[in-house]
Amino acid sequence: MLPILYSFRRCPYAIRARLALQYSGVKVELREVDLKHKPGEMLRLAKNATVPILQLADGGIIEESWDIVIWALRQNDPDLWLGVDESRLFESEMLIEMNDYSFKTDLDHYKYADRYPEHSVEYYRSEGEEFLQDLEDVLKQSKYLLGETISVADIGIFPFIRQFAFVDKAWFDQAPYPALQSWLQLFIDSALFSSIMHKLPVWKQGDKPIIFPA
Repeated sequence: MLPILYSFRRCPYAIRARLALQYSGVKVELREVDLKHKPGEMLRLAKNATVPILQLADGGIIEESWDIVIWALRQNDPDLWLGVDESRLFESEMLIEMNDYSFKTDLDHYKYADRYPEHSVEYYRSEGEEFLQDLEDVLKQSKYLLGETISVADIGIFPFIRQFAFVDKAWFDQAPYPALQSWLQLFIDSALFSSIMHKLPVWKQGDKPIIFPA
């Protein structure tokens, strides 16, 4: 029995998890979810019942996308995304904490500004730009967030910067973040990203299992 991953194609948290699984080659049964009609099998696994959720073969549950990433890489990390003896994990988790809490709030306000009429879309975008500028400053010094090779930090943050960029791609493309723009495009154009973004039918009970990575 394989672990079961409940996922939603466009969710940045689920993208993060699928990137790690694809890279590590750790196989799961992938179940694409309609977030408006979540399957009962998923709802019974966790209180929050948000994607991604990984049900392990032994019945254990991993509810957080970052924890799924680390679980996968600890099984197979051929290019040392975690670093030698996980030396990159501490720095990565500091960036992930900023991304998942402060920046994600700004991203949601920016993307769904009509739900938050207290401020303008430009205001919410400017709030998110503080994190963009932090990343730009780092990427002016190195090709990736923790040096000259890809790390788990890049994979953890990339899906959220992509989502921010595509709220208004024309604005993002002319914004003063050339290093960040190049970094983002590198991942968007990568075979790794393309391999995890295929459209899949919404899963229902009785469907033939979809094994991921294929």
